[in-house]
Amino acid sequence: MHEKERHRIILSAVQQQPVATVSALVELTGSSEATIRRDIAALHLQKRLRRVRGGAEALAPPAVIGLAGRPYAVNESLNAREKNAIARAAVALCEDGEPIIINGGTTTFPMVHPLASRRMTVFTNSFPIAEHLIKHSKNTVMLSGGTVYREHNIILSPFDNDVTRNFYARRMFMGAQGLGPLGLMETDPLLIQAEQKLISQADELVVLIDSSKFRHRSSLILCGLDRIATVITDWNVEDRDARMLEAAGVRLVVAEDLAAGRSDGTG
Repeated sequence: MHEKERHRIILSAVQQQPVATVSALVELTGSSEATIRRDIAALHLQKRLRRVRGGAEALAPPAVIGLAGRPYAVNESLNAREKNAIARAAVALCEDGEPIIINGGTTTFPMVHPLASRRMTVFTNSFPIAEHLIKHSKNTVMLSGGTVYREHNIILSPFDNDVTRNFYARRMFMGAQGLGPLGLMETDPLLIQAEQKLISQADELVVLIDSSKFRHRSSLILCGLDRIATVITDWNVEDRDARMLEAAGVRLVVAEDLAAGRSDGTG
C-alpha cells in the first residue's frame, strides 16, 4: 500500500474513535508497526493529527464515534474488478420475484448494476444500494431503520423491535472482514449484532468476498461456516481455501473474469 493511501486510512480512522491505536492501524493497512509509527510521526509534524502514546488522535475529536474497520471510501477502490465479477455471479443466483437482503459494503454494492434489469424485493441497510436501485431499477426497495454511519455508508440499529424482524428473505448477500476455519469475521460488535439479526431473517446466507479476505483475521466471529450456504469469490482463490469450504459443506462459486476470458467454476 502506498504512503498516500496509508495516510488517508489513518486520518479517516482517527476521525472515527477517540484514539486509533498502532495495532488497529496495522490491521487496517496491512503495514508493519514501524511503518505506521513513521506515518503517525509524519502526520503529526504536518499538524493533521496528534500523536499520543500507543497511537494517534484527531486534532478535533469526532462528535459521534464510528465503527471499527476500513472506511467505505477506502475499500471501494480495492480489488474492484474482482468485486464486480463476484457481484455478477451473486445476482445470477437470484430469480425475479424473490425477496433478498443485501448487506451494505463495497463487495455487495456492484450487485446494483445487474439488478437494474430485475424485479425483486430488496431489503438493505445501505444508503448507496437503496439510492441506486430506486433511481435505476424497478425493484421494490426497503431500508432498515437506525443510525447512519457515514464512513461505512450503512444504517445500524441496536434495538430488536425494528423493521428487520418483519422481513423474510430467500437469500442474504453479505461481505465480511475475513473468512477462516472458525467462520465469518467482522471488526465491530455493533456491526455483528445488526448483521446477526439480518442473517436470522434469511433462508440462505451467501457470502461475497474477494480471495484476499481468506487471509484477513479479526477478533470477532459473526457466524460459523455451518451457517453459510454459498461463498462467491474470485479466480485467485487458493486450493487450501477451497478445500476448507468443501470440508465444511459450503458451496464455492468462483466468479468469471470477463476481462481475462477466464471461466466460472463451482465446487
